[in-house]
Amino acid sequence: MAQTLSIIKPDGVKKRIIGKIITRFEDAGLEVVQIKRLRLDVAQAQDFYAVHKERPFFKDLVAFMTSGEVVVMVLEGEDAVEKNRELMGATDPKVAKPGTIRADFAQNIDANVVHGSDSAQNAQREIAFFFA
Repeated sequence: MAQTLSIIKPDGVKKRIIGKIITRFEDAGLEVVQIKRLRLDVAQAQDFYAVHKERPFFKDLVAFMTSGEVVVMVLEGEDAVEKNRELMGATDPKVAKPGTIRADFAQNIDANVVHGSDSAQNAQREIAFFFA
């Protein structure tokens, strides 16, 4: 079985839609095998999103991800990375397919409710970041 990391971002936690999002994962055949709720500090957010360090949105991303609690979880199932990305929808909720998490719950490209690993390799790195 494949694994991937999913994060319900501060906007999703504040909207109190954690259960709705987890239900979508489970209904699609993904099992939550590890989960925790926490608040990232600036150093953690900078480290986690270091791949975007040179991008103009990096500072805003770090500020957003440290603005409230997040829920991090390991999802497991067949084609977990691809399935999770399909369930999340496009990064920009304006172009996300109807019925995806971002189309249904996100406000904009910055406050887009969820993060998901984009490859099996990154999933391993991201899971190890939160679940050593």
